Amino acid sequence: MFSMGASLMFSLSLAGFGAVEGAPWPVPPLPTPQQIAWQAMETNLFIHFTVNAFTDKEWGEGTENPKIFNPTKLDAGQWARAAKAGGFKTMILTAKHHDGFCLWPSKYTEHSVKNSPWRDGKGDLVREFVEACRAEGLNVGFYLSPWDRHEPSYGDSPKYNDHYCNQLTELMTQYGPVVEVWFDGACGEGPNGKKQEYDWARYIALIRRYQPQAVIFSDAGPDVRWIGNESGSAGETCWSTMDPFAITAAGKTTDATIKLLGTGVRGGAVWRPGETDVSIRPGWFWHAKEDAKVRSVDNLIDLYFQSVGRNSLLLLNVPPNSDGLFSDTDVQRLAEFRQRLDAMFQNDFALGKAASAISTRGKSAAFAPANVLDGNPGTYWAMDDGQVDGWVEIDLGAPATFSISCLQEPIALGQRVASYRLEWLDDNIWKLIVRGTTIGYKKLDRFKPVTARKIRLVIEDARACPLISAVSLYDGK
Repeated sequence: MFSMGASLMFSLSLAGFGAVEGAPWPVPPLPTPQQIAWQAMETNLFIHFTVNAFTDKEWGEGTENPKIFNPTKLDAGQWARAAKAGGFKTMILTAKHHDGFCLWPSKYTEHSVKNSPWRDGKGDLVREFVEACRAEGLNVGFYLSPWDRHEPSYGDSPKYNDHYCNQLTELMTQYGPVVEVWFDGACGEGPNGKKQEYDWARYIALIRRYQPQAVIFSDAGPDVRWIGNESGSAGETCWSTMDPFAITAAGKTTDATIKLLGTGVRGGAVWRPGETDVSIRPGWFWHAKEDAKVRSVDNLIDLYFQSVGRNSLLLLNVPPNSDGLFSDTDVQRLAEFRQRLDAMFQNDFALGKAASAISTRGKSAAFAPANVLDGNPGTYWAMDDGQVDGWVEIDLGAPATFSISCLQEPIALGQRVASYRLEWLDDNIWKLIVRGTTIGYKKLDRFKPVTARKIRLVIEDARACPLISAVSLYDGK
């Protein structure tokens, strides 16, 4: 299960929404508790590590000699400490990449750490990774490449699917709770010249059997979707809902469906939030020549606003070097990233201030406008059924200067808002600060500093009566 942290407590706080007397009906589709907890993590860390760290390649050939794999200083604890310092909640390890080299001593192949000099062939990097995560209170995730350029049975679809499920079972049953299983759609031809046909339904059923609490990521979900690019940017409009028939399997994307992955689908039949994956370096694996090309703190902050700030989750890749360590610059960037974020969101000028609204659902305190300012994600402001536009006004008590707004919906009751604007009162005239579309779990907007005492969130369009759980204002310094 998910670790007992802010993310799980967030999901638990949402569980009682429907119990409030007079509460609005949920607007399907709805997220599962696992999906809510997953998104509340906000930032997770991806770790790409295999023989590529020793060959200077991005994609291995599958012909590499296991004896080249020897990260003599490997310390998974260093990875976990760096992740924790950066505020990341989960680490996802590439247990096997396209080269087919397994970071655990799989009994279904010889192409693994058991035939490397690392730990004298007795090591299990997956286990060391898992133990390091647990020691730092981090959740565990795995990526197991469906494409295997080493395995002789690849291309003989039934036989390879058996092989793949055997390895997936090892990961799902030997290392304790897993919160995310990550797939891509990479696919090629096997030694027999035939393209492998992946049995996605079987893979998913296997994970559901052994790790029912895990969310499953791929282009097509079923729980989390790819955001459609590896540049770190979700769509300005980003629904958590999708058409399940738009992309039926990982790797089955087109130009049109790539766009849908970025934006989602208003009123889509399934809840499938987006995950934004991007690397801290130009490549996914460590290359010495890229040591001077690690992303700046400013750029990492931009990625946060373009992913988490657009109703997505940021999955940032940090690759260990050939010593088996995160390079010093990468470690420093993660810590600086968190320090900058903490400073930017330290002081919410709207917290605990006064609020009013055009109307309140049933004139009940349970749905009062003050709920958007109480710091509790389990409360919200609501209007009566049938109202899909309206406004909530905030009086800061005195003029304040701010340049960031944060809006949130109680997503356990569905994603509703399709259009909004934020205004400030200047000499009795409401002036536009920023305009947006979707909100979802979190929407962050940055704008030129505004000094005002009163601001107003205007909902222009929604799928049903809008529900707002938070309106926050920050100076961004």
